[in-house]
Amino acid sequence: MASEQDSTRRDDNDYRVNFFRPRPGFMRQKVRYTWILLILWAFFTFGFQFLLVLMQDTPAGDSLITNTAIFGFPLHYWFSGQFLIIWFILLCFLFNVFVDNLTKIYRKRN
Repeated sequence: MASEQDSTRRDDNDYRVNFFRPRPGFMRQKVRYTWILLILWAFFTFGFQFLLVLMQDTPAGDSLITNTAIFGFPLHYWFSGQFLIIWFILLCFLFNVFVDNLTKIYRKRN
């Protein structure tokens, strides 16, 4: 009876997940992918906004960002309104592909 409780306690510890201190192997690699994709998301989402502030229109109105057009839209509008949505979907797809490949690799080891 006591051995069943001890094994249950050990099993409960096996399911603890700490994002900042993952276990070696599958979990550490999955967290690494998550961090990389979060950094890429933050870079494009917030980095472009800082770039917009740095390159604001001058009184003469000659900013490269507002004068450049993609598909007929100003670059800053297209980037914020369309590219970031496409980028987020692409990151979700990449995460799923990476984790699926990681699962195949670690499933073969067991």
